Amino acid sequence: MVFSSIAFIFYFLPIFFVIYYLADKKYKNAVILLGSILFYSFGAPRFIFVILGTTAIDFYVVRFMASTDSLFSKRILLCISLSINLGLLFYFKYSNFFVENVNTVFRHIGWQQWRWTKLILPIGISFYTFETITYVVDVYKGVHKPLKNFWDYQLYIILFPKLIAGPIIRYHDFAGQIYDHTDFETPDNRLRGLYRFFIGLGKKVLIANVIGASADAIFNVPHGSLGTSTAWLGALSYTFQIYFDFSGYSDMAIGLGLMMGFRFPENFNNPYTAVSITDFWRRWHITLGAWMRNYLYIPLGGNRVNSKWRLYLNLWLVFLASGLWHGAAWGFVIWGAYHGFFLVMERLFLGKWLARLGKVSFLYTFGVVLVGWVFFRLVNFHDAVDYFARMFSWHPNTGVWKPDKEYIFFMWVAAFFSFFTLSGWGGKVQQAIFYSDYSLKLHFLMAVTALLLCIVCAGRITVSTFNPFIYFRF
Repeated sequence: MVFSSIAFIFYFLPIFFVIYYLADKKYKNAVILLGSILFYSFGAPRFIFVILGTTAIDFYVVRFMASTDSLFSKRILLCISLSINLGLLFYFKYSNFFVENVNTVFRHIGWQQWRWTKLILPIGISFYTFETITYVVDVYKGVHKPLKNFWDYQLYIILFPKLIAGPIIRYHDFAGQIYDHTDFETPDNRLRGLYRFFIGLGKKVLIANVIGASADAIFNVPHGSLGTSTAWLGALSYTFQIYFDFSGYSDMAIGLGLMMGFRFPENFNNPYTAVSITDFWRRWHITLGAWMRNYLYIPLGGNRVNSKWRLYLNLWLVFLASGLWHGAAWGFVIWGAYHGFFLVMERLFLGKWLARLGKVSFLYTFGVVLVGWVFFRLVNFHDAVDYFARMFSWHPNTGVWKPDKEYIFFMWVAAFFSFFTLSGWGGKVQQAIFYSDYSLKLHFLMAVTALLLCIVCAGRITVSTFNPFIYFRF
């Protein structure tokens, strides 16, 4: 079940919140947990037992780890927990990729290939695996004590607004909220959360879906038939689609959490206005970047290494891992290496040049990111090379795809909302809507806007069969 579906908006969402708001304070967490189990079971009933089973094992392993005084025992239990979580992630997400590549090698050298039944990827496994890792590592380091109640741990892992696609919430940032979130469940926060949900829904349904349909149409055309301008439009369309798709979903998750009193971290901050790739990764999928920094980059040595080349290697390794986290295909690995390359170049010399350009360097960042998304979209290296051949050499349009008026309109809308915070007034508008206290007048304006978005989005979902969610597969 995705948030941008009729089943969720008009059935699950109202029924859940009616029961939740009517429930006594001491039963609210139980309502959330049952609702979250039902939500996940609706989309992946076979895998709900994988989550419940592994989190049960993880919970008791971590409790034993926290109660022992032996450092050796702590390390053994830490390794057991990490092995379970990373082992499941590898088995479900990467085993197909691993077997396919091994069989490719075997085929070339004339060996018999392995027989393998392809596995289905459990929804959201990358997100909740990273959160289980934050739990065991934070407890091991003494950053936070383990939870006493197994169901509280289940609630942290399976909380439905963030379960499928984040934000990735580190345990020590969330542990206290399990018990005190009802104190923040004020009428003002409920309304602000509802507004945020429908803003995200609008970004997803009205912008990402409309532009995404054209992006798919262009990328599905045999690449040798594409004109240069059409190939660039396809890349630009996907660049806007993935941003409004994922940031819209994050807005919906943050809004749903706020309606229950949870404070989720922001996941996007106008990434296409970034003035460097380094700045881009402070603004894009912020919670993944924070996770990679705290649980991979710093353990590798971070900035405290003796050699600059070791520093650059650490950066590059982190972004290789980030690419692989997104998917089991070489295109994702190349995409991660591509971003890692520009990060290293900015550390070496490029950052100084960009600083002299000021805000205008967002054009460089946007161009680099746009080209990188082609690897992300096509994932097959040879397909990406063929696509780049059409982008970077002149070919006249062949008429295989033509933009319609709706597409042109929403491309302008996407461009406006991607870059409007470059101006001072754009930043003020964003601050007023998302982070400032609401006046009665602003509440009225936002309520009307949310109602209109609900009606228009519902109509769009009803008549359209195109409603994918890009990060659903991760």
